[in-house]
Amino acid sequence: MVQPSPSYTVALYLEVPASQKAVARLVDTATATGAIVTGVDVADADGDKLTVNLTADTRDSKHRNELVAKLEEIDGVVVRNVGDSTFLTHVGGKIEIASKYPIHNRRDLARVYTPGVARVCKAIYDTPSKARKLTIKRNTVAVVTDGTAVLGLGDIGPAAAMPVMEGKAVLFKQFGGVDAWPVALDTKDPDEIVAIVKALAPAYGGINLEDIKAPECFEIETRLKEELDIPVMHDDQHGTAIISCAGLLNACEVAGKRIEDVKVVINGAGAAAISCARLYLAFGLQQRNLIMLDSKGVISTDRTDLNAQKREFATERTDVRTLAEAVQGADVFVGLSKGNILSQDMVRIMAERPIIFALANPIPEISYEDAREARADVIMSTGRTDYPNQINNVLGFPYIFRGALDTASSAINEPMKQAAVRAIADLARQEVPAVVKEAYGVDHLEFGADYFIPKPVDPRLVVEVSCAVAKAAIESGVARKPITDWDAYRTQLEARIAKK
Repeated sequence: MVQPSPSYTVALYLEVPASQKAVARLVDTATATGAIVTGVDVADADGDKLTVNLTADTRDSKHRNELVAKLEEIDGVVVRNVGDSTFLTHVGGKIEIASKYPIHNRRDLARVYTPGVARVCKAIYDTPSKARKLTIKRNTVAVVTDGTAVLGLGDIGPAAAMPVMEGKAVLFKQFGGVDAWPVALDTKDPDEIVAIVKALAPAYGGINLEDIKAPECFEIETRLKEELDIPVMHDDQHGTAIISCAGLLNACEVAGKRIEDVKVVINGAGAAAISCARLYLAFGLQQRNLIMLDSKGVISTDRTDLNAQKREFATERTDVRTLAEAVQGADVFVGLSKGNILSQDMVRIMAERPIIFALANPIPEISYEDAREARADVIMSTGRTDYPNQINNVLGFPYIFRGALDTASSAINEPMKQAAVRAIADLARQEVPAVVKEAYGVDHLEFGADYFIPKPVDPRLVVEVSCAVAKAAIESGVARKPITDWDAYRTQLEARIAKK
């Protein structure tokens, strides 16, 4: 059964009879439904009644309704209000603009705006490269979407995609110190998207493409990379690939296997799957050992309905058509598709110490519990925060852009992506700092089956990944601002951690 999650935290405003056992009865009832009570507070006492605020994590909306119904069955309990903490978090949006230089008097105004600002405008006009120094450009990323491939929800449009884009901006700032802003475009036309982003580019130091469906996302990214002189990355492709590749390298080590030898099944053939496959191959996976599936089954050379990206990974094998046939004897399953399609029986026929990355979000291809029940030796990862080994893009994109921006890079290239993979993988093998264990409420974290990818809150990520990316940018020739004092740069990055 899926565990309760902070994404379904319910905030209840209750009225209960005043007694010594009233609050305890609420907690016991909530716990009996499988909810995890995270807070309880007696807000007010009025004669024979108590007003109680209770928060609890539930599994989903159905479980939340069950919890409310059970509490209402208690004699004298009245549920006055049911709040959803996730929705409350989004009220009014999650980001805002803040001024670095508050205006207190006319002297401040003269410097920040007119007439002083004209001199700065003229300086940039005379020397365009000064825009990086004298504007927000050097530390700002546009998070661009058309809303056609949002999470597992599909094409829900630009307005409905905004909460994801805002969240991305929050993560950019929190983890990488990068100022990011959502840009939701009301068009699905690749030509229009490219034209709009090019027109917006002067204000930004980088472009993060997000939740744009395949195959359009390939064209859009390729054209923007060719036509802009700032870093462009489609995170759904490359972020997922980078983090999962780091996880795969380490999972193989835990399993006592080599990526050069493992048989890999990738279920899903969208942007993320294609990028993952390409990066796995770059790190040693043999093409003959790779099988990819889409909604119609195994992608094979005898199919006539394949686009260029799928043809790149078509197998010549004719003995496998279905997922069940593909996973027979496979070492690795990577799910980038939809929930509940990998059965326990399929897990049982995989190779010894099978590696399963069930990354569909929010419902994985197989639940953590079902996979472990099917095989005690399974090495498991999901995209969820409530289970070990979360493949989360936040491990990558804030720091990849951090390194790219700090070196004024003209692109995010393959050497930079591969450097990020190695840095993330290496970090998981190091001793885990106390602050990380404290954040997750555990006393012990050690490289192994339950920990082979760093936790998103690990403060070392900004230093190790950003430095690795910056060095790769310089060595590969795309950096316009080389870093010469690496000790000073590390100190600068560590200072960003201290500000959190």
